[in-house]
Amino acid sequence: TMNVEHEISLLVEEIRRLGTKNADGRVSVKFGVLFADEKCANLFEALVGTLKAAKRRKIVTYNGELLLQGVHDNVDIMLLQD
Repeated sequence: TMNVEHEISLLVEEIRRLGTKNADGRVSVKFGVLFADEKCANLFEALVGTLKAAKRRKIVTYNGELLLQGVHDNVDIMLLQD
């Protein structure tokens, strides 16, 4: 079975690695950047599922429910926790 907590912690690391800090100190990354990253592609079997789980746990936030590659490449994924 997939360890969701572990996947989310990896996701947080990748958002930190690929993202940038905004004016209020929060780190965010575009979905397209995350999706296109080779390390992320190898790390996450279901990036969208991991994002949804992280959103439910209020670890990240983004607009919309389901993110699709191409369509939602410019959606910001923001880290809510440090």
